[in-house]
Parts: sequence; C-alpha cells; structure tokens
Amino acid sequence: MPESGPGRARVAVLISGGGTNMAALLYASRADDCPFEIVLVASNNPEAGGLKLAAAEGVATFALPHKGMARGDHDQAMDAHIRQSGAQYVALAGYMRILTSDFVAGWEGRMLNIHPSLLPKYKGLHTHDQAIANGDSHAGCSVHLVTAELDDGPVLGQTPVAVLPGDTADSLAARVLIAEHQLYSRMLAKLVTRASDPEHLLDQVRERALALPETDEVTSHGMPCFGIVKGKKFAYLSRDHHGDGKVALLVKISGLDEQQHLIEQDEARYYRPAYFGDAWIGIRLDLGDTDWDAVAEWLARSWRSVAPKRLTVLMDAADAF
Repeated sequence: MPESGPGRARVAVLISGGGTNMAALLYASRADDCPFEIVLVASNNPEAGGLKLAAAEGVATFALPHKGMARGDHDQAMDAHIRQSGAQYVALAGYMRILTSDFVAGWEGRMLNIHPSLLPKYKGLHTHDQAIANGDSHAGCSVHLVTAELDDGPVLGQTPVAVLPGDTADSLAARVLIAEHQLYSRMLAKLVTRASDPEHLLDQVRERALALPETDEVTSHGMPCFGIVKGKKFAYLSRDHHGDGKVALLVKISGLDEQQHLIEQDEARYYRPAYFGDAWIGIRLDLGDTDWDAVAEWLARSWRSVAPKRLTVLMDAADAF
C-alpha cells in the first residue's frame, strides 16, 4: 500500500449501500502512483455493506443514521466528522441523500459525484429505463462536481456505453457500472492533481485579477504579475520561486503586524515572501483546499491599495448598489 503523505490528497467517500464505486476508488488508491488516498468511508446507513469492506481494508469508517434527524443537523454532523478525518475532498458513491446547500457550499469545487447517465441527460433516478425507452444508441456515466442543484455541476468526464438490442435496465446498468468503476478513479485523480497544477492555479488567479478594473498581466521577477495598466503591481503568482517548492499568491497587506498575525494563524498557508518585505504576504494555493472567494477578496483588497482614486471611487459607488 502506498504511504500517505502531503503529496497524496486525502479523500472521504460517502456511501449508502454496497459501495462498489467506493471499492473501485479504494483499490485504485493502492497504486504507487495514485495521487489520492481514502481516509474515511462514511454512511447514513450503519448496515451499508461498503462499511464492512472499508473496515476490513483498514480504512476508518463512520455511520450516522439520518432517521429522526433534521437534514441540516445530519449534514452538519457528517461534515464535522469528514473534516476531523483530515479529508480535503469528498467523493459521493451511491450516497442516497440530497445534501443541504450549506454542506455543498462548504466543499465547493472539492466534492464530486458519479451519475449513471450522460449528463445533462436523465438527471435523478431510472436513467437506464429512460435511455432504453428513448431509443438512445448509448447510455453511460458522468463524473461531475457537486452543486446545490441535483446532478447539475460541471462535468469532469464521461464514458459512453452502447445500448444493445434486447437490453433491460438491469443488463445495461451492469455494463455502465463497469464504466463507472474505471471512470471515477481517473476523474478523482484528475481533480486532485489539478488542484496543485501551477497552470490551473494561474488560470484561477488570472480570471479573478483581470476581472478588476483596468488591470493587465506582465512578467516581473520571472513571475506572472498583475497590476494597474501603466501603474503599480498588486499581485504575483509565485511558482517554485527560488526553489521554494510553493505555488502561491503574493498580495499587498498593511504591514509587519498583519504579516506576523497571518503566519501565526496558519503557518502552513501564509508565509513571508523572500525579497518582498513587510508589505506583502504569500498565500499557498497548492494545499488542495483553496477558498477561491477568499482569493478574490485578497486580490480586490490588494488592487484597492494601489489603484488610483478615480478607480476606487467608481468601485465604491458600484458597491453601494
């Protein structure tokens, strides 16, 4: 079994039944080159067969029956246990519960699901019956990010599966399940790898920085740099700068006191960037749990610190509405 460590993303899997997709993820994670590990298998059903398998394979398990609990209370308890496990991602694998918007928002961009249809076709249940009834040449499966809307998040990948003459929902489902077991681990690996990929992280920063008024991107000190057009710089994207092994956003702050406070608060995420002085902070983006709304706020604050008054006045007026 591969050893766990900072290079492997930690994943919690939620199930309600036999957990065959969970098992597929678990056994995929045993490969030496797999970028993720399963740290928890949790369920709303204490009798779920997948819990027994996970326990036998040495994976921590947790079960909390949902009957008699308000949906929000159950989700909150599940979320607390998932976070306690150290999970950075959540994979839904036959978890037969509609999640609250608060739960979903807390794992935005880091929770995925597998669905037995070629989305956007056939959201919800009875997908194979619908594919056969409509005369589709192919059914299939999709892995998507989870949003508050059922089966509606961005699709990460799909596998088409041919519908054969005489297929029943059961016979088609059996073949689609084979495709599910192969697709899910590939898409989970793709997602957790993307979270630390410098080009992906640069794209995320670029999208938010260039959305601010009158900004541009140049290269400065060997790094992508964002600033006011023909004006001061407010953000840098550091990628292994001077061999530090980090992918980080550098933004302006109020000074040494704030810099020290941030580092004391979370020294794994915040650091003093070399050669930038007290007025800047480095924010790690490669830890697998980046809050992109917070990044947008950091960028906007840093932009305001260097933008000419004519721009900040306009933004203040817009914010007032």
